[in-house]
Amino acid sequence: MKYQEALKYINDKDKYGSRLGLDSIGKLMSLLGNPQEGLKYIHIGGTNGKGSTSSYMAHCLEAGGYKVGLFTSPYIERFNERIQINGQDIPDDTLGRITGVIKEKANIMVQEGYEHPTTFEIVTAIGFMFFKEEEVDYVVLEVGLGGRYDSTNVISSPLASIITTLDYDHIDVLGDTLDKIAYQKAGIIKENSIVVSYPQEIEALEVIKKVAEEKNSDFYLCPMENIVVREIDISGCIFDFNYENIKLQSLKISMLGEYQVYNATLALTTLLILREKKLVNISEEQIRVGLEKTKWPGRLEVMRNNPTFLIDGAHNVQGIQQLKKALSLFKYNKLILGLGILKDKDSSHMVELLAPLADKIIATEVNMPRKLDAEDLAKEISKYNQNVFVEKDIKKAIEKTLELAKEDDMIVFGGSLYLIGEVRTLIRLL
Repeated sequence: MKYQEALKYINDKDKYGSRLGLDSIGKLMSLLGNPQEGLKYIHIGGTNGKGSTSSYMAHCLEAGGYKVGLFTSPYIERFNERIQINGQDIPDDTLGRITGVIKEKANIMVQEGYEHPTTFEIVTAIGFMFFKEEEVDYVVLEVGLGGRYDSTNVISSPLASIITTLDYDHIDVLGDTLDKIAYQKAGIIKENSIVVSYPQEIEALEVIKKVAEEKNSDFYLCPMENIVVREIDISGCIFDFNYENIKLQSLKISMLGEYQVYNATLALTTLLILREKKLVNISEEQIRVGLEKTKWPGRLEVMRNNPTFLIDGAHNVQGIQQLKKALSLFKYNKLILGLGILKDKDSSHMVELLAPLADKIIATEVNMPRKLDAEDLAKEISKYNQNVFVEKDIKKAIEKTLELAKEDDMIVFGGSLYLIGEVRTLIRLL
C-alpha cells in the first residue's frame, strides 16, 4: 500500500467510527501474530502532561543508549509523528507496507463477523508492528483515551504504569467525577507491576491506590514536595530534586512552564525506580542529558519573535490554567489571543480564564467536525472581552493577529492541539 493510500484508509473515520473496548484490538492483534508481546513497556495515562512525560521518558532512555519506541497522540503536523524510534518518525514506505498488512487482517475480521477496527485501533496496531520489527529495547506508550478500554491497554505486562495529572475531560465517556475518571485511567495498571502517580485529588488518589493494591502492584506517589525550582524563565527551568538518598542538583529542562518541572520529575522518578529494580540501566548523567534535550512541539512553543508568537496545546481547564501562569514569564506590551476550541470541551471556563487577559482576541475554528463554531465562541468571549474578532479560516486568523500586533506585543494561539498543529505549519509560510 502506498503512503497516501494508507493515510486515507487510516483516517476513514466516517466509516470506522470510534469505539472503546479491547475485543476488536485483541482480535486484530491475534491475526497479526500478537506483535505487542515480548516488548518492554512504560505505559502512560492521565489527563494532562501525557505527551510531555512520554517525551521526557523516551529522551532519557535514548540518552541511556537504548533503542526506544514512542507512541503518542494526536500528532501536531504530520501523522508519522505518532510513531517514532529514537526521535525519528516511522518512514512513509514502512507505514504504507504495515497498513496494507493490517487492512488484510481487518477484512478477515469483518468476514468473521467482527466490526471493522477503528482508526485508533489501526494506528495502535501499526505502532506495535513497527516496534516489534525494529526490535526496540523499550516502548513508551501513551494512552489515547481513558485507559481501561483504550486500544493500547491490550498489552499484558508493562514495566511501569504512569498516571499523570487527572482532571475533568471526556466526561461523557469517562465519567463526571474524579473518582470515576481515575477508575478509567487506572485501568492500565496490571498485575505485579509498578505504578507511579502524580499527586492527585484525594478521591482520585484513593481509586488509583486501590486498583494498584488489587493488582498486587507496587504503588509510588511522585514526591513533588522534594522539588526546589532554582530558575525559571523563557529558556526553561533549573531545579533540584531529592529521591530517597539520591540528591540531584541543577537539573535543566528546555521546555517552558513550571508544570514541565513536574512532568519531568514524574518521568525521572519512574526511571530511578526502574533502575533501583534493575529494569533499566541508566546513569544520572544520562538522565540529565535526556531531560535537557527533551522537546515537545506545541507546548508553550515560541515560533517567532518581534512580536513573540507562542503556541500552546492547552485544551482543558487545567491546561489553560498552566498557560495563564506561564504567560507571566514573558515581557510584552499587548496580548493578542487566537482561540479555537472543540465543542465537547469546557469552553466556558477556558474562556473565562483566558479572555480577560487579552487586549484583542480572534475566535477561529478547528478544522474538524467536533469544532466549536467561531461565532458561538465569540459570544462566550464577549462576556469577558468586547475586543473580539471572528475569523473562521485559521490562516486568515493568523494574518489578523500579525496585523494587530506590534513588535513588543505577544500573540498566543491555543485551545486545541488540533488548532495549534495547523497554526504551527502555517506560521512558517507567512
